[in-house]
Amino acid sequence: MPTQPYRSSGERAERLWAGGRIATMDPARATAYGLLDDGAIVTRADGTLAWVGERAALPAAFGALETEHLGGRLVTPGFVDAHTHAVYAGSRIRDFEMRLGGATYAEIARAGGGILSTVGATRASDQAALERASESRVRALAASGVTTIEIKSGYGLDHVTELTMLRAARTLAQRCDVGISTTYLGLHAVPPEFGNADAYVDFTIRDMLPAVAAEGLADAVDAFCETIAFTSAQVERYFAAARALGFAVKLHADQLSDGGGASLAARFNALSADHLEHASLEGLAALAAAGTVAVLLPGATYFLRERTLPPVDTMRMLGIPMAVATDCNPGTSPLVSMPLALNFACTLFGLTPEEALAGATRHAAQALGLGARVGRLAHGYAADFVVWDLEDPAALAYAIGAQPVVTVVRGGRVRYCS
Repeated sequence: MPTQPYRSSGERAERLWAGGRIATMDPARATAYGLLDDGAIVTRADGTLAWVGERAALPAAFGALETEHLGGRLVTPGFVDAHTHAVYAGSRIRDFEMRLGGATYAEIARAGGGILSTVGATRASDQAALERASESRVRALAASGVTTIEIKSGYGLDHVTELTMLRAARTLAQRCDVGISTTYLGLHAVPPEFGNADAYVDFTIRDMLPAVAAEGLADAVDAFCETIAFTSAQVERYFAAARALGFAVKLHADQLSDGGGASLAARFNALSADHLEHASLEGLAALAAAGTVAVLLPGATYFLRERTLPPVDTMRMLGIPMAVATDCNPGTSPLVSMPLALNFACTLFGLTPEEALAGATRHAAQALGLGARVGRLAHGYAADFVVWDLEDPAALAYAIGAQPVVTVVRGGRVRYCS
C-alpha cells in the first residue's frame, strides 16, 4: 500500500497532482484502464483538466504549480451513477421482510406495499422534507466516489409531486456539491386515481411533459415498459411526445419479460436501455446499431435474488457499451455504494474489473449524454476524480464493502477528504 504522506487543499485553482497510478479510462491510451504508472494531472481554475500524462513527460510550464503529492495512490475518474431513484420519502422495510417470508409482488402490493406505498409517502412530503429524506443517500453515494448522479422522479405520479421531486433533485446538487442529471420517469406505475393506463399516459403527454419542459426540470424522460407497468405502444406514444419537446429518452426495458423494450429503445435512439435481463438477440442487435448504452443494475439482482441475468456475453459480442449503476431505490435496490455495485457486477454478472470500472465511468457518462464532459481523465474533461488508498484498479471491485476513498475532487475542488 502507498505510504507517502498525502495533503490536499479545498479551493479550486490551477494545480498539479503528481505521483499517482492514474486509471484514466481513456480508450485512446493503449494500456489496460488507460493506466499511467507514475502519472500527473493538471487542473485548471475553471474546473477542467489542462493536462494528463506520465509525470516524466510533464511540460515545463506546469512544473512550478502548487503540487498535491499522491504518494503512489490510485486515481480514477469520479464515478457516474447513471440510474438512481434517490429522491423519495418513506421506507419499504416491510416489503423486504415480506419478500424474505415468501410473499409475492402482488401479495406485497395488496398489503399496502410496493411502488404505490412510496408514492403515498412521497406525495405527503413537501420539497423541504423530500430534500431532508434524500440528502443522506446522495451524500453516501458521493462519499463512495460518485461525482455525477442521475436521479429519476416517478414516485409522485401527479402534477405537483413529480415537479417537486425534480426540483428537490436539482437543489440537492448544490446542497451536496455533486453533479446531478434529472430524469422525468412519468411512466413508472399507474396511480390509483386513474381508471386505466391509457388515461394516465394521456395525462403525462398533455399535462406533465409540457410542464417539465417549460420549467427545464429534466434532462431526459424514462418509462417502465413491462407487463406490470406500460406496454410498448403506450411508451411509444409517450416517447414521441417527449422527443417532440426535445427530450432525450431512456427506458426500463425487458426486466421481467421480453416485451420488446430493447427494440423500442433503439427505435428512439435512447441514451440507455436499463435492466435487459430478458432482452432478445434481436433487441440487443438493435441497441448495438443505435449506439444505446446497456445499463446493468446488479443491486436489484442481488436484493431480489433474481436468477435471470442480463445477457452480458451477447452484449460483449455485439459491442454494446455496458454501464453499471446502483439503481438506488427503496423497494428493489437500496444500494448507496458504487464500489459495491462494481463487486456485484463482477461476481453476479461476470464483468471483468476493467469492464465494471468503465461501466461506472465513461460508459455511464455516455448513458447520460455526458460522454464528452465526464467519465474519463483527459484534456478538456471535467476535473472530477477520486484518490483511493489503493494501487491496483481491480481492487475497487475486489473488496466487499470497503470504502477506500481518500479524496474526491469535483470541478477541480476537493469536496471530500477522509
